[in-house]
Amino acid sequence: MSKINRDNLYESVDTVLAHSRTKQRKFVETVELQIALKNYDPQKDKRFSGTVKLKHTPRPKYRVCVLGDQQHIDEAKANELPCMDVDSLKKLNKNKKLVKKLAKKYDAFLASDSLIKQIPRILGPGLSKAGKFPTLLTHNESMTGKVEEVKSTIKFQMKKVLCLSVAIGHVKMSAEELVGNIVLAVNFLISLLKKGWQNVRALYIKSTMGPAQRLY
Repeated sequence: MSKINRDNLYESVDTVLAHSRTKQRKFVETVELQIALKNYDPQKDKRFSGTVKLKHTPRPKYRVCVLGDQQHIDEAKANELPCMDVDSLKKLNKNKKLVKKLAKKYDAFLASDSLIKQIPRILGPGLSKAGKFPTLLTHNESMTGKVEEVKSTIKFQMKKVLCLSVAIGHVKMSAEELVGNIVLAVNFLISLLKKGWQNVRALYIKSTMGPAQRLY
């Protein structure tokens, strides 16, 4: 993180927050971290991917659906979490359109251990294609805790282009919370890169509707 000036970081975060207050939107704007890479050849170099859990949940409206056995379904209903059992999944009949619709409806899925191995067989490759293959949920874990963990986890995934963007917060967060998340996310990203900071061309933060602020 040494490469980013702390005062500049706070200033950028304050600018993003101030800009979001000048025009009230009907939704809570997300704050994104945008990364431009250099000295990286997506064709030859190994593509990286990694997930990191942020201190403060970046997406409060993130929807998580539980694909569960009976015990998990009961627990999900008790916690008012969206859920589906095996029979509901089988009713989709591997219909690509319906599976795609399901993948679109939720941001992430959790699945019971007895069910997770059956998902490809019941649904086909739809969830994996959408990058939303379920996270394992065991009976020893707290379901609400696991949902919060999934909501707070961001993924850096290198694809064919040299630009990445991840949600690191929203405009209702304090500057402190945003800075905390940015520091965590940037440090983690640097640890994934082959040459660390030498692979970073630029870092920006921006809210959904606001202009980008350069950090690096």
